[in-house]
Amino acid sequence: MKTTARRRKRALPLVMADLMMASWETIARRGMMMARGACTTAEYKRMVMEKAAAAQDSALALVTGRGARAALAPWRKRAAANARRLRRKS
Repeated sequence: MKTTARRRKRALPLVMADLMMASWETIARRGMMMARGACTTAEYKRMVMEKAAAAQDSALALVTGRGARAALAPWRKRAAANARRLRRKS
């Protein structure tokens, strides 16, 4: 029989700290790309589209009453993914 791993719910301050660190890293790496002139049009479009999608997911979480952790999850997920992706680029 196949078992699934259960994820622990992390405390809200830890989720916020993780979001903050991933966001800072993403902003710094994108800022360096812009300063070097290496930021592509696709990257600029990605910035806008990701923020719109995260805002929509976050609003849906708030409207359905899933709580603050669920409202922050789309932002943290995208910021962490961007930090990993941009780390590989440089």
